[in-house]
Amino acid sequence: MKVLFYGTPFCHLCDEAEALLRSLPVMVEYIDIAEDDAALERYETRIPVVRRVDTDAELGWPFDRQALADFLAGTDPA
Repeated sequence: MKVLFYGTPFCHLCDEAEALLRSLPVMVEYIDIAEDDAALERYETRIPVVRRVDTDAELGWPFDRQALADFLAGTDPA
């Protein structure tokens, strides 16, 4: 599965979210919203955000590893 990860450099919350993503078996494409006008407009105050390419579902911060794994599996967090 491929996911898009929206963030910016020097965002400590983005660093935390990226570490969680790297701990799971998923292909991640990082999108720096500062370099993408449409992404900046959409996510400016919401980063970090993870979006599933297959469903366009989004998961915004805050989330933990279990919530992220549930999101990626397509199940609702408990």
